[in-house]
This record gives sequence, structure tokens and C-alpha cells, in this order.
Amino acid sequence: MHELSITQSLVETVLDRIGERKVIAVNVQVGPFSGVLPDAMRFCFDVASAGTLLDGAQLMIDEPRGLARCRSCHDEFEPADLILLCPCGSADVEVLSGRELMLMSVEVA
Repeated sequence: MHELSITQSLVETVLDRIGERKVIAVNVQVGPFSGVLPDAMRFCFDVASAGTLLDGAQLMIDEPRGLARCRSCHDEFEPADLILLCPCGSADVEVLSGRELMLMSVEVA
């Protein structure tokens, strides 16, 4: 489960930058094509933040939609799942958005 190592890195990054302030919430963006499962990340956050200044903080995850463009018909579409297939039937698609995995902000007390 790579979500655990990603979430541990997130917690360490926040701890490196907040000093001794208590964290209320951590806001991240996780796109559907990032390879990270938001529910697994939520679980891992509780484990990784235990005993730190992030203990008890909320992990707020914004899940932006994925968007792709077909190189054959040039149509933009929102893929229904991780199989990037245009409604026209072409698999020659370019991902325009949905790979996001970003720390957006941290709320401190």
C-alpha cells in the first residue's frame, strides 16, 4: 500500500514547516489518475499522524474530476474509470487533468 508512504511523507512535510503549532486540518488534492486512493490515504493519515502535532487533524481531500482529449476525434471527455477510452472507441487519448497529488494548505491553531 503505497498510500502509507505517501501519507507519511505528507505528514513529515507539514511537520517540517509548522514549527510547534497544532494542526487543525490538512487540505490536499488527489486526482483520479494519481494512483492514490483517497479512502486509503484517509486511513493512513490517522496512522501516520498519531502522536504528532497533526494528531486529531482532519485530512480534507479535494477530488477533482479527470479530463481527457481524444487524439483521433479531438473530443474532450471525462473518463468513466481508469480505462482511458474515448466514446468514439479510440484508446489514443491525452490526459488533461486528474493526475493531481498536491498539498494545498494547512490550517493551524
